[in-house]
Amino acid sequence: MSQVRVRFAPSPTGFFHIGSARTALFNWLYARHTGGVFILRIEDTDKERNSAEFYNVIYDALNWLGLNWDEGPKVGGSGGGDFGPYLQSERAGIYADYLGKLKAAGRTYEKDGAVWFKLLGERSEVYDEHRKKTVTKVKVAPTVIDDLIRGRVERVEDEDFVIVRSDGNPVFHLVNVVDDLTMKITHVIRGEDHLSNTSKHVELFKAFGAPVPKFAHIPLILKQNGPGKMSKRDQGALVEEYQKRGYLPEALVNFLALLGWNPGDDREKMPIADIIRLFDLLGVNQSNARFDEKKLAHMNMAYLLALPPEEFLGRARDFFRSLGDNAVAKAALAAPEAYFQAVMQLCQSKLKSFEELPAYTVYFFTDEFPTDAKVREKVMTKGAPKERLQELMAALPAMDFASDAAIEAAIKELAAKGGLGFGDYQAVARLALSGTNVGPSITGMFRVFGRERVEQRLARLLATAGDS
Repeated sequence: MSQVRVRFAPSPTGFFHIGSARTALFNWLYARHTGGVFILRIEDTDKERNSAEFYNVIYDALNWLGLNWDEGPKVGGSGGGDFGPYLQSERAGIYADYLGKLKAAGRTYEKDGAVWFKLLGERSEVYDEHRKKTVTKVKVAPTVIDDLIRGRVERVEDEDFVIVRSDGNPVFHLVNVVDDLTMKITHVIRGEDHLSNTSKHVELFKAFGAPVPKFAHIPLILKQNGPGKMSKRDQGALVEEYQKRGYLPEALVNFLALLGWNPGDDREKMPIADIIRLFDLLGVNQSNARFDEKKLAHMNMAYLLALPPEEFLGRARDFFRSLGDNAVAKAALAAPEAYFQAVMQLCQSKLKSFEELPAYTVYFFTDEFPTDAKVREKVMTKGAPKERLQELMAALPAMDFASDAAIEAAIKELAAKGGLGFGDYQAVARLALSGTNVGPSITGMFRVFGRERVEQRLARLLATAGDS
């Protein structure tokens, strides 16, 4: 068997869609699983919609996801491999040569200023009720596509089709086939929505006398709410969103791999080495996959929790730096190193993504943090909050701040004296320290803040308790 050669061929006309990322991933995984070659080819013939920004969007997104390409732009200098150029805008001469081959073989004709591909078969004129005009039908045998995912698919291509527009630009069908042919692509792995094009492509491959690659059409990604394919307008549809929100690329890759592929067991969190080892097109489902942002967030949380502490610290710093002039970020980065580390270690097990860091840690890095009015009203109107604050403050001087366990034991001992529970003190303490009712463990917060700052914040809440 010849070496597997697959390609991902995006257009630089917009931001990077989750569906495009999964298509790239499945091609990359198949290449890595088989020891093959993963090619990046840019379909940039739409000059009006192309943008230099969007070229970089493609490169940056693939690099962020860890999907390194073996041939294509940015590889080994400007050439990028032995089968370039890898930008369609630089391949006009190649398309002209192959168009000439079709013309020489009598497989083209001109009509309405465009160049049409001529099917071989008995031709007849038929009135098309839907289009309200007479069209030329060609009697041909069905095109059989032995799709590696869909199985046997038969399609009848019974009308000639345009391969060069009246403006002189070749259409997708021609350039796609010529590129796959000249780059020696062995497997075309793409979205199911391209299945309708495949019979045209097979006819072109045959007309060139070239071997037809194997096709594998992967299921669509459906929007998480309601019917229909996920589009760039849907929430959570762009890879750039997850980059900005501080998601881990390895979590997104893991999540995308399971959108339409089953590794054969019930595992969800899988290292990339295992995904590569197990990935095969036979495991790709025929049914469409539904996007689930909550599941992705859960996956990301699991990956964050598994990060070694030093790596978590480094990534947290990088995220804060990415926020620029954000006040919390600036304060966090200016904090003493030991304090920053202690705060991050306290928060690591609680975060779904780094985007939560500013709001989750604001009260660690400034005394001017917001207080949730509803939480304050609930806490300060239940039981005897003033007494609990006073009792906590009185117990602070003797409290051992060396460990969470010691702090917990001291608060429980205090509670036991009055026949109360740990929670009776936790609610008012958390409100005083953070202005809310959620966050890391209260004992961890005491330890990280230290005796003096805990006393200051308890006193501040106590001083305003009459305002509740």
